[in-house]
Amino acid sequence: MYRVKKTMEVAASHRISFAGGTQTEPDHGHNWKITVYCAAEELDADGMVVDFCEIEHRICGALDHRDLNEVLPFNPTTENLARWICEQIPQCYKVEVEESPGNEASFEK
Repeated sequence: MYRVKKTMEVAASHRISFAGGTQTEPDHGHNWKITVYCAAEELDADGMVVDFCEIEHRICGALDHRDLNEVLPFNPTTENLARWICEQIPQCYKVEVEESPGNEASFEK
């Protein structure tokens, strides 16, 4: 089994809607630290599990310097964001997202 890990930062804003109808401060932002873990039994024709540039393009290209409430079809909690990122890369089996130091969520298939 081959495994790779890609870490990147995304600057993005969001607001969280709570079940009781309240919301966090609108459009507060974070420098999100995102770590994507991928695996494959076999390498592709280029000798890779997945191209690191492709991961960055799919994640940073969609999220960097954006309002997550405008680009994602769900309440953009750190937990939901980790799941969504994992779903964007077929070889991905785990994602860790750090919203700010000490506040981190992960999703694993």
